[in-house]
Amino acid sequence: IGEIYDLFALRVIANEVTDCYAALGTVHAKWHPLPGQFDDYIANPKDNLYQSLHTTILCEDASPVEIQIRTREMHQLSEYGVAAHWLYKEGLETPSRFEEKMTWLRQLLEWQKDVSGAQEFVDAFKTDVFKNQVFVYTPKGDLKELPTEATPLDFAYRIHTDVGHRCIGAKVNGKLVSLQYQLQNGDSVEVITSKTVRGPSLDWLNSNLGVVKTASAKEKIRQWFNRQTRKANQQRGKEIFLKQVKRLNTSLKDIEVARLLDFTTVGSFFESLGNGSVTTSMIVSRLSSEKVKPEEKEYEAPSLVSGPASGIEVLGVGDLLTTLARCCNPINGDYIVGYITRNRGVTVHLKTCPNIKAEQETERLIGVKWGRSQTLYSVRLRIEAWDRVGLLSDITSLVSDEKVNIASCLSEEHDDLSIISLTVYTNGIDQLSRLCAKLEGVDA
Repeated sequence: IGEIYDLFALRVIANEVTDCYAALGTVHAKWHPLPGQFDDYIANPKDNLYQSLHTTILCEDASPVEIQIRTREMHQLSEYGVAAHWLYKEGLETPSRFEEKMTWLRQLLEWQKDVSGAQEFVDAFKTDVFKNQVFVYTPKGDLKELPTEATPLDFAYRIHTDVGHRCIGAKVNGKLVSLQYQLQNGDSVEVITSKTVRGPSLDWLNSNLGVVKTASAKEKIRQWFNRQTRKANQQRGKEIFLKQVKRLNTSLKDIEVARLLDFTTVGSFFESLGNGSVTTSMIVSRLSSEKVKPEEKEYEAPSLVSGPASGIEVLGVGDLLTTLARCCNPINGDYIVGYITRNRGVTVHLKTCPNIKAEQETERLIGVKWGRSQTLYSVRLRIEAWDRVGLLSDITSLVSDEKVNIASCLSEEHDDLSIISLTVYTNGIDQLSRLCAKLEGVDA
């Protein structure tokens, strides 16, 4: 305590360096300087380029006062850093305006504490900074800045992480809106929260649903799931995987999908799927990009020939009529195999089709793959939900929003349960997966 001399401080801003030393001489002439308390950072700047004269004097009442003497340029560097000092010297912008522009960057640097890796921080920087901004208000009138396309859930996480975790709905300008609503300039946003901390939904990380857009909100959601027990994440991921396998009507093994996504173990794959690091859309995208490769020993000098009807490429054979099997209804992106019929060319089946597995004449099987085609595929969907007013309208509107055509629709009621059978035309497995994900989110 006895060695603290700067309980009171005074800063002197001079025009020139010579004026700084002149002011120092005047101060020492009028008041007694304390020994060992003088530093000349003008002649010997600090490593961060800081420059100033520091001295401590004793006033008439024997109280110590620190005096800092510097030029205006030195003051700008001290208060705002090298970038602001350069702007000041060039006369391009006032420090206050520069500080306003740096506010968003400082906020992002704070978010860096929430980001687990350097690459994720760079992604957050590109996502949130190099986008136009939208300005919205809290119910108390505080202004909040968010990237365009931000949602009420992004706003909730901007207010506080716990507010985001407890969010169950939102009001914009006094009206209830969905969590997918895109905030507009001037909106007044009120977050509706649960009294109990139930945690975020894993569906919030599904990019197809568009519930959250900002990298910071997504990272906070992932961190919540990462904090859950590893066993719980693995169990959740396994349930999601089995549900997706059933949806895609495929017999792919978990280890096969894990290797496709560069995981060494099934456990780590399930854990990443359970905590949201891997999404079902990523699985579908990777499966769709994989090509069916025939075994070379079955064919000599194979060549690709496009089928005339359905965009199927038959390996090693000239033009053949190709038709899609009605027993399994394969769609673009499924793993498929061809069966050479006696009179109807090649019929294309799922590799998992029971008829193919039971086929005895294996020499009639031939490798096929999906070509580039605008073909639409007929898919039958069965939806079970609690019956309510507007349910069928909500479902058909959602299907229409996905640009999917409805071929037929049949609805039956059993007690309070509504069973809806839809036949739709889809252009491939990606579109079908997106549609199924959104149908599962319909209030029932």
